[in-house]
Amino acid sequence: MNKRGHVLNGLLLALGLGFILEPGLDAATATTVAEITVPVVLGALFPDVDTAFGRHRKTLHSLPVLAVFLAYPIFFGNLQYVWIGVLTHYVLDVVGSRRGIALFHPLSDREFGFPSGVTTSSKYADLVTVVITAIELAGFWAIHTYVVSLDLDLSAASEAAAGFGL
Repeated sequence: MNKRGHVLNGLLLALGLGFILEPGLDAATATTVAEITVPVVLGALFPDVDTAFGRHRKTLHSLPVLAVFLAYPIFFGNLQYVWIGVLTHYVLDVVGSRRGIALFHPLSDREFGFPSGVTTSSKYADLVTVVITAIELAGFWAIHTYVVSLDLDLSAASEAAAGFGL
């Protein structure tokens, strides 16, 4: 996917997640959307920083990078929801584009992708982005509803980590 697609994905995800976390058409929903928009969009754009250094779709498009963003809020009590942007960036690049990403970099440069994607310059890139975003939101809704709340207060976890000197 192209940068425009990643921004579109991040904005649609923030809007959809706002309604998943705080259902309704009121100030609480608007506040939730505003609270998560910047972290999700920044996370959605972060992996492409490797276009400026390193090797694109390798250096910052891997599971170890995602693990850092998943762990960060637990240990430091901030950057919640950035991991969602990073994860969905990977999903767009794996499912939505033809090339794929090196999920296990730096251990392996082999790129993984689905044959279903389109090129970044395709006239269907935005449509593919919207469809994948809808599927991602359905997945986040199911996780939030049936598995674990995505609206976790991680301040207790960060206080516990601080107690261990982390």
